Amino acid sequence: MTSEELQQIIAAGLPCEHIEVTGDGRHWAAVIVSPAFEGLRAIRRHQAVYATLGERIHNDQVHALSMKTYTPAEWAAQP
Repeated sequence: MTSEELQQIIAAGLPCEHIEVTGDGRHWAAVIVSPAFEGLRAIRRHQAVYATLGERIHNDQVHALSMKTYTPAEWAAQP
């Protein structure tokens, strides 16, 4: 799997205003900005992203994914 493929999978399952994915094919890091995160705590945001990956997490296509998740307002406030 490539970073572009992973990015497309996440974007297909969540409305994303911004998404960056980097990694080595098994270990990934993502910055995801979505209005769907409004009112959600970090754990619920991460669960929403994992839900977009479905079986890819369970069958080890995506071994590890660290995430920074932001609402659009939180992202706009970033330095």
